[in-house]
Amino acid sequence: MSKKILIVDDLHPTFKEEAIKLGFEVDDEPQITRAETLAKIKDYVGIAVRTKFRIDAEIFEAANQLKFIARAGAGLDNIDVKLAGEKGIKLINAPEGNCDAVGEHAVGLLLSLMNNFRRADMEIRNGIWDREGNRGYELKGKKVGIVGYGHMGQSFAQKLAGFGVDVMAYDKYKTGFSDKFAREVSMEEIVKHSDVLSLHIPLTTETKQMVDDEYFYHFKKPIFFINTARGEIVNTQAVLKYIKEGKILGAGLDVLEAEKFPNLSGQTWYRELSENQKVILTPHVGGWTFDSYRKISEVLVEKLKSL
Repeated sequence: MSKKILIVDDLHPTFKEEAIKLGFEVDDEPQITRAETLAKIKDYVGIAVRTKFRIDAEIFEAANQLKFIARAGAGLDNIDVKLAGEKGIKLINAPEGNCDAVGEHAVGLLLSLMNNFRRADMEIRNGIWDREGNRGYELKGKKVGIVGYGHMGQSFAQKLAGFGVDVMAYDKYKTGFSDKFAREVSMEEIVKHSDVLSLHIPLTTETKQMVDDEYFYHFKKPIFFINTARGEIVNTQAVLKYIKEGKILGAGLDVLEAEKFPNLSGQTWYRELSENQKVILTPHVGGWTFDSYRKISEVLVEKLKSL
């Protein structure tokens, strides 16, 4: 049996170099198309992918030697995890590689929202000097609610350690995880006490559209809302509704229900979202820094060793 890996996305050279040292033959083809992948995947025991296309039944059918999938990132939502499990194909990912990037990005979005950085910058560039209209809020003393306390949620909590905040964390699938950075609470406490809500959960059938009109309705205080997880978890219309009603003071969104153009511009809510001064948008780059580009590959190689 071959020991060949096909890289179908842009990965740091470290992955290929170290995989070769482990005895693999590696074809690094970041420009390869899905059709070309289907034509040649039968010869490979491993495939490495970021976000280029979904690894689904069609891929699995063609990949009769496939033993593992290396996902260069944190989430596995572009892989049919259930089918991979049924076929005995192992999955490795690298949340450890970009959790610092995501944690820092979330803090950056939060500080920008609380201090009106985007609006103030734009106003000055257009000849407006408005101190009163751009007064901000301090983080110190605020209660920050984190939903999901895996690598990303923990990283965000750690980055907040110097701000004098009360960090509360809820995770449906973990218990007893309180640490010096956050205390474990129920979802009821998140809803009741949060001044800030930040999502750090994966996209699953259970979490898709979880954060909707009803979800926001139950929050007792106006909140700053951060999403660096997955856009499909959140109903964008609900975010816009509660910004309008004053229940969301500002939203920092690194991810959206629909991403990339022209798909994004075709959404019914796009114009309202893009024109809203209480929203800061970034193009799904929270976990994609020059540093994480390298670290993700280093993490994947370490996991490759234990397969």
